Amino acid sequence: MATGTVKWFNNAKGFGFICPEGEDGDVFAHYSTIQMDGYRTLKAGQQVNFEVEEGPKGYHASVVTPVEAQPAK
Repeated sequence: MATGTVKWFNNAKGFGFICPEGEDGDVFAHYSTIQMDGYRTLKAGQQVNFEVEEGPKGYHASVVTPVEAQPAK
């Protein structure tokens, strides 16, 4: 699982981009992959964990989990 920071996220369009830590380039993030209850959205600067998959137009994030929303262990 990778960690990164949300670069930007457009609520109206339901997508944005994540900057992975220690990597060049951005990863596409769609609202349907955000793992949280209620309204699924991300905010610029927010820390997230995610899986990276390669799609037809480049890399995209799956199983996006905001760091502060993760259950305590």
